[in-house]
Parts: sequence; C-alpha cells; structure tokens
Amino acid sequence: MLKSVAAISALNDQVLNTYAISSNAEITQQMTVARLAAKIWTGYSVAQRVKGLSALKSIILADIDTITDTLVTVTGKVKTEVLLGEIYPVLELLRYYEKNAVRILKPCQLNTSPLAFPNAHAQVERRSYGVVAVISPWNFPFQLTLSPLLTALFSGNAVIFKTSELSIPIGELILQLLSRIDLPTGLIQHVIGKAETGEQLIDGRPDLVFFTGGLNAGRAIMARAAQHPIPVILELGGKDAMLVFDDANLTRACNAALYGAFSNSGQVCVSIERLYVQDSIYSQFVEMLTEAVAKLTVSHGAVGDLGALTSMNQYQIVEAHYQDALAKGAKASAPLQLNGRYLQPVVLWDVTHDMSIMQEETFGALLPVMAFSTEQHAIELANDSEYGLNASVWSRDIDKAERVARQLQVGNWAVNDVIKNIGHAGLPFGGVKNSGFGRYHGAEGLRNFTYTVSGLTSRSKLNDEPNWFPYSDVRYQQMRGFIDFVFGSGSLSQRIHRNWQALQAFRGYAQSNARQHWQNFLIYLCRRRDY
Repeated sequence: MLKSVAAISALNDQVLNTYAISSNAEITQQMTVARLAAKIWTGYSVAQRVKGLSALKSIILADIDTITDTLVTVTGKVKTEVLLGEIYPVLELLRYYEKNAVRILKPCQLNTSPLAFPNAHAQVERRSYGVVAVISPWNFPFQLTLSPLLTALFSGNAVIFKTSELSIPIGELILQLLSRIDLPTGLIQHVIGKAETGEQLIDGRPDLVFFTGGLNAGRAIMARAAQHPIPVILELGGKDAMLVFDDANLTRACNAALYGAFSNSGQVCVSIERLYVQDSIYSQFVEMLTEAVAKLTVSHGAVGDLGALTSMNQYQIVEAHYQDALAKGAKASAPLQLNGRYLQPVVLWDVTHDMSIMQEETFGALLPVMAFSTEQHAIELANDSEYGLNASVWSRDIDKAERVARQLQVGNWAVNDVIKNIGHAGLPFGGVKNSGFGRYHGAEGLRNFTYTVSGLTSRSKLNDEPNWFPYSDVRYQQMRGFIDFVFGSGSLSQRIHRNWQALQAFRGYAQSNARQHWQNFLIYLCRRRDY
C-alpha cells in the first residue's frame, strides 16, 4: 500500500513535492478534533462567522499573484483562466454571503391556525450538521474546494477536505490562506491521498459529504456514505447542450461556443459538449467555427488561450471519442494533435447521437456540432442525455429562448451566454439526472449545509385541548363538523349553517376554558380570504 504521493507540475511533469498519505488513525484523530471545533464554531452567531471569514477576501487579494502562479504550475491553466475561473468566483461567493448569510440563516416565524394551535407560535431554524467532508476535483481545485468549504463554514460546520491527488499543493495553499484567519483550532483540516483515502474519510463518519467529480466516483461515494448512512451532495459530470437558432447573433454565438467548449482545454463540468445549430444556418455556422478555432493559441505565452492538460489520463477518453466520431462519419477541423500536455482544440460536425461523443462526458477540447430543424426537435435532442447539468439557448427572441430553456432537463440554464451562470453567487448550482443532486451557491446552497429543526411553542392556559382524551361519538361529530367548516365546499354562510351545532360546541368549550381561544378563532376566520 502506498504511503506517499508525488505532486507533479502540469507544465513540465516535474515533481513539485512528495506528501505522506493520511492514515486511517490520523483521519480518526482529525475527526475528533473537528467535532470539538464544530461545537465551538456553531456557538458563534452567523454575524460573528461572517466577520471572521470575510477576512479571507483581503488575504486572497494580497497574495493573488502567488496564488495564480501556484495554480498555473499545478493545473496547467493559463493565468487569465486562473483569475476568471478559480479566484473571481471565490471572491464573489465571499461577498455574497458576507451580505446575505445572516438573513438566509435566521429563524423563520410561521403563522399558526388558532383552530388547531390556540395561543401557539411556530418557527423553523437551521442547524449546522457538525463536520462536513468536502472531496474536490482536479480541474478547478481552488474554486471547487473553497466554495463548498466556505459555504459549510458560514453555515456553522467544521470541514475536513480532500483534494484530488493531482491537486495536493492547492489544498496545502488553501490551508495556509485559511490559517491566517482567527478560527477555532481544527475547524479546517486537510487529508491527503487517493480514492482509498476518500473512502476512509467517509468511514470516519462525517455528518455530511459534499463531492464534486465524475459519475462513477460519485456513485462510489454515495454507496460508501449509504453504509453509515450519511447525507451527500453530489455535483457530477455534464454533457451540456448549446442550442443556436437561426435568429441568433451568430458572431456572439460562435465566440461563445469556442469559449464554452475550450475553456480550460474543455476540462470544465459545464463545458459545451453538444452544439445544436438550426439547419438553415448550419453550414454557415460550422464554417465560422472552423475558421475561428484555427486562430486559438495553445501555450503559456502572453496570448495563450488554452493551457496544458491537468490530467493526461483524460486524453485517452478524448482520443477514443474523436476516433469513434470519425469512424461513424463525422468530419473534423483538424487531426487530433497532442504536443506534450498541450492539446489542439478540434471542431467535429455531422455528428449523430449514436456516437460516444454525443452521449458520454468527454471533458476535453472537442466540440461536436449537429443540426436541428424545429424548436421541438432542438428540445428533444438536448434532453436526449443521461446528464442534466447546464445548457444555453441562443436567439434574439428572448421569449422563445426562455420558453425553450424552461423545457430542458437541466439544473441550470442561460440565454445568450455560457458557463458564466455557474459563477453567479446568488444562483443555486447543481444538476439533475446523472449530473447529481443537491445545490450550492445562493440561499438554497447555504441552507443545504444545514438541517431543518421545527419548533412549536404553546402559551395556552387551558387544562386540556379539544383533540385530547376522552373521545366519544359526540366529540367525533363535533370534530367532523369543524373539519367540514374549515375545508368543506360552499360559502361561509352555508358551512356555518350545516355545522352550527359543532361550532356552538366548540364555542362552549372555548368559553368555559379560555375566552381568548374563541376570539382568536374568530380572528382566524376573518383573515381567511378563501371564506
């Protein structure tokens, strides 16, 4: 069994460092420490948590160039991609929760019915789970570790996180940045290793698991967590569709398609992996794409658009999808060219749904293009996928574009834009079908790292309640009358007339015990608009 793992630079394959793999005993100890820290942290008010965590913004900004250089070295991204895809979303999320976390997590008071709950009030509060395990991927190791990690912290949890074995120096960097904030000891901890370490982390029985990664790994995570059982949030892969109608701004759509497909060399969960173009503009649009893709640069020079591949294992899938498409009749803008870790982007057209590239996640710099005829045809093609993460619709007719978008089986959609919606801190993000479940970002995302506790407080001075023992046939008829009065058909006067005896009995009960009870009931009736 391996006892250490080497971190390799995606730029030149040089060993950056060697790290000891976390042992089972170490993970057990980390979990014990995390639980103690969680008890302290959950005692902080949301406002106190916000004040402490907001300091991370200035820490990141002060070290932004160092952070960028580290991410470039480890992941192979170009610098601009690091800024836009890794650092900016984290800063935006911090700002959003700084402004909104207190409001989102505050207890909610609910109105109660005086009929069923006299002199009572109800409330819903959010409680932190305790210890959250965050298992993050290699494609965006800074953003996709810190975003769920920070969300868990704002919600009052402790966090033990595991980065991919390809991203261990980024995990080390994150821990160093967070160590400069005044937080309880052991609130944030890092485990190191491969898949087996992730299994051991789950077997350590955290209170919630948040996983970002591929479908097969997500299934394994879910199965492992189910043994304990532990709730999970899974953000899995995508096969995102882009639908371009003939009334779209074609220049904007072409530029967006290239960025959506080839950003980070296609190693993005919301990459454009299926491009559907209306048949009346299909040939024209394919020509635009092939001319534009030839102008993209793959390098780490001053004008580099695409960087190096972070995972060379992914290239095997890219190559298999490319060859399968050509064998089944697709055409390509260029041969597949890999120079070291640098992959030239390729546009494929005349593809069909019996090709692997239209069904399986590629996660690489290939853009397959297919024609559609009608609006309904486009919807059917886009929905013909086991995945449902993100999609975009392109048209100058916004009403049509939104109508189409609302019929797509996805967790997120955008009109006349790509990828950017994942970076909107106020929008909950997550998928449907094989793209996972649960959400992060936004109010829903913050609440997903807590569980709901409902409370009911009675201030009644009655010695008993109408629904308490003893039961009798008379009590049954009275309660039946009340139920028909509240929920039955007909006007208010009709329901009063047919249930008069039951109402009188209730009035007599209330008057003999508490006059306020009957008054509250009358106020309740007056406020109900459906009467």
